[in-house]
Amino acid sequence: MDLVATVPTAPALGETVTGTAFRTVPGGKGANQAVAAARAGGVTHMIGAVGDDEFGQEMRAALDESGVDTGGLRTAEGASGIAHITVDGKGANSIIVVPGANATVTGLAADDEERIARADALLLQLETPMQGVVAAARAARAHGTRTVLTPAPTQPLPPELLDTIDLLVPNEHEAAALTGERDPHAAADALLARVPEVVITLGARGCLYAARGRAPVTVPAYEVEAVDTTAAGDTFVGALCTAYAEGVAMPEALAWASAASALAVQRPGASSSMPTRAEITTLSRQRTTAP
Repeated sequence: MDLVATVPTAPALGETVTGTAFRTVPGGKGANQAVAAARAGGVTHMIGAVGDDEFGQEMRAALDESGVDTGGLRTAEGASGIAHITVDGKGANSIIVVPGANATVTGLAADDEERIARADALLLQLETPMQGVVAAARAARAHGTRTVLTPAPTQPLPPELLDTIDLLVPNEHEAAALTGERDPHAAADALLARVPEVVITLGARGCLYAARGRAPVTVPAYEVEAVDTTAAGDTFVGALCTAYAEGVAMPEALAWASAASALAVQRPGASSSMPTRAEITTLSRQRTTAP
């Protein structure tokens, strides 16, 4: 759960300031990407954990309402994970993440491997313990399920995880942190030594796709007036994974995911800004048919 406090100026250490607004918003990269995939038309199952507190009940209900199957969402004793976010008058933020129930996802539960085996794609993030992420990725590899990883929050990726990843989707900052290469093309080349396919998101500049044995492709972003970019990355990845699971060719899948992201940034909020499949398809066709 995101606990968001808005202030004119962020407090210094030991300082108390008066805020202008406070809100709670269901969040987490896994949940946001699951909602984006479901809105984009994917039959989406989420594996994870919430606490046995009120936040846990709210987050489970929000996922259910968005069409995400929560049969694999465990309820752990204690508090749900939270992110304490302070946003100043210039839009800059500082965040404290307390993992809570997320820290209990250290492996697969009884029915999780079956869920992964039935899936066309497994979408992973790094907000749960690495051993649980690796266990899920290994299960996907064993059952022939393609695996997509968004390496965020950034941390070293062990070889046993990279060996199971089909598609890696970092943003340009994450790609630089993983490779030491600030140029996205150089970073993509370095990442292809570890995984077969890479998509590096470049914000307003679009995204770069690279695969072993193929020439890299840059897909431009839509030119829109952004209202709130909070959910842009998660919307892009969720929509991309839906298209990827459906077997759509990557250039077309990236263009479709870019349309999803463009729609999301024109609306306030996180999961509430994520577009439906019909909206994504309509905008994507407009670009295709434009002179």
